Amino acid sequence: MKIVLDRPRCEGHGLCEEVAPQLMHLDGEGELVLDIETVDVALLDPAKAAVRVCPVAALRLA
Repeated sequence: MKIVLDRPRCEGHGLCEEVAPQLMHLDGEGELVLDIETVDVALLDPAKAAVRVCPVAALRLA
């Protein structure tokens, strides 16, 4: 499964990073960077949590 970022939609709130720091981080300018795009079973719960907490729905699982 992949986690997909809709970059134009992302506003850099950082809530996703708080629940899934092993998958992503905010860079020095507040832009979200996906560290892992292919999510294995061990990271599926944090990935789902990140998608769920994004207030602008900029993340999705595919």
